[in-house]
Amino acid sequence: RNAPEISDDQWDELFRELKNLEELYPELAAPDSPTRTVGAPAAAGGLEKVRHKSPMMSLDKALTPEETVEFVARIRRFLGPAAELTFHVMPKFDGLAVELVYRQGRLELAATRGDGAVGENVTANALTIAGIPAELTADRGGRSGPEAPPVPAELAVRGEVYMEKEDFARLNQARLRESLPPFANPRNAAAGALRQLNPEITRARNLKFFAYGLAEPLALGLADYGEAMRTLARWGLAVESSAYTAGGRSLEEALEIFAALEKDRDELPFEIDGLVITVENLALWPRLGATSRAPRYAVAAKFKPRPAETLVLDIEIQVGRTGALTPVARLAPVQVGGVTVSNATLHNEDELARKDVRPGDVVVVRRAGEVIPEVVAVVPGKRPAHSEPFVFPKNCPACGAASVRREGEAARRCPNPWCPAQVRERFFHFGSRSALDIAGMGENLVDRLLEEGLAKIPTDIFRLTLDELKVLPRFGEKSARNLLEALDRARTAPLSRFIQALGVRHVGERTSQALARRFPSLEALMEATEEELTAVPDVGPEVAASLREFFGNPLNEKFLRDLTGGELGLAPSPEPAPDGPAPLAGKKFVLTGTLTTLTRAEAKARITALGGQVMSAVSRETDFVAAGEAAGGKLAKAAELGVTVIDEAELRRLLEAGGRP
Repeated sequence: RNAPEISDDQWDELFRELKNLEELYPELAAPDSPTRTVGAPAAAGGLEKVRHKSPMMSLDKALTPEETVEFVARIRRFLGPAAELTFHVMPKFDGLAVELVYRQGRLELAATRGDGAVGENVTANALTIAGIPAELTADRGGRSGPEAPPVPAELAVRGEVYMEKEDFARLNQARLRESLPPFANPRNAAAGALRQLNPEITRARNLKFFAYGLAEPLALGLADYGEAMRTLARWGLAVESSAYTAGGRSLEEALEIFAALEKDRDELPFEIDGLVITVENLALWPRLGATSRAPRYAVAAKFKPRPAETLVLDIEIQVGRTGALTPVARLAPVQVGGVTVSNATLHNEDELARKDVRPGDVVVVRRAGEVIPEVVAVVPGKRPAHSEPFVFPKNCPACGAASVRREGEAARRCPNPWCPAQVRERFFHFGSRSALDIAGMGENLVDRLLEEGLAKIPTDIFRLTLDELKVLPRFGEKSARNLLEALDRARTAPLSRFIQALGVRHVGERTSQALARRFPSLEALMEATEEELTAVPDVGPEVAASLREFFGNPLNEKFLRDLTGGELGLAPSPEPAPDGPAPLAGKKFVLTGTLTTLTRAEAKARITALGGQVMSAVSRETDFVAAGEAAGGKLAKAAELGVTVIDEAELRRLLEAGGRP
């Protein structure tokens, strides 16, 4: 609903906690975990969807200087102590990532990052932005140095669209004069401007752009990251050139620049939230590889969030789609990092008790680019006399049902699936971008449909008529027709989106896609046993149990009957096949002995990148034992079990052939 629910810092800390838990318990890691995904799906509407030729990835974050040091230490362990490392550094802009595709030197396509695989076509808008040339021209050299290489026939440039602070302040002042809500931050304003259907609106927002990379730099014969940036500049693209951008730096120098930038950040004309540190030598990038969401050769070193003090006016309990009761602090409006904020999540009952936040308290809050901040701590010396601890309600504030808290869970939940607050949230989820992607199904419409009795469960929206919709307050015939068209498109959405729209706990986008590839219809999924469900890659016992509980609940009967009965004309389309099967999928490797041309970490990373698994012990399930020098007892175990043994040269041939013999 275009409203962030947590701050950047809160997200970073939760992301780190999740990543640590998945490392401890890899069997519980879900395929749609945020640690494995990038961005969000492109929204429905008037902008064309486009697929990136290669993924636009995110960056892993280092939240402290110690984590930056560990990032470099991991690279050294991976490459071996002999590897020579220098780094390129540049400020991390708080903007919007885009890809520019030039063919024969002319801009043919500009696209947002989207979910990393599919973005939105914003070419017409990009042509209005300073720093994005319609045509590239190679610098002929002369006084500026040697002649630039010719512009290749096809070139994919990655960069950042952003809005400077002064332009952002001017825009918000104008919106307030027109009684429009101000944008939360320059990033949101830039994103909204770039996705306008009218390029003149984009032009009026005075956006800026700088290029920070190429989709395939090695294909151009470039040696290092700095050379890539210089080449882009000489072709006519804007690149970041402040005093804080530099190449050939050691780790110590990078940390010094980080400290100076954090100190000076408020003096810059644009918003930044850290420093990007990238391995300079491009030849090392393919060796280091990437996870499913981020490259291993770069990291975003993040600044500490800037705190502010404000008053807690009240504490309210919100009820989510799954019944979770979430405490929210209502705050006296305060400026934090240039944005006015007025509420903050307190997470859950335990967190609220741990921080002991009470109405009337003065609290420290922080944010880093999002609307809603986090309460860091109470200021004890400013607590009013006779203050009483907040008592977490044992009943749902929306329907009055006695709440429950399952063993091992942090959240207290309302068990009533027909609780009006839960019903409302299920409507939002049903039409959300990650589910059926129904444009126009926002808060106002859902509230009106529920108030007028036009819909009781989410599938009722497919029964709506033009006459019913156009008479709704502040809706009108044009909005009604647009919604009906969006509903018609949703009727044939991919099966995975219908599965996601169910709103089953623990089932996210990637899990939905895996289930849709295994089961050809919703009916087949509903009939699957827990054993059949857990046979799906990355679907564990908890997810399977959640699915069986959902399908077995009689209160979901009508909802499921609507989805599968055919009366509403719902016809999920088959799930698109992935770009290609992982050639080593299902193959289990054991590494033993000393590898001389690969480090152990590099061999493991390359095997897993091709879909294979690296195990610690030889068993009957092992497919290959890769033996280096001075291999030990694992060779004897392999011989005993009849497991194939390959040497390092054979392992390299297999990996360099992309996993195919």
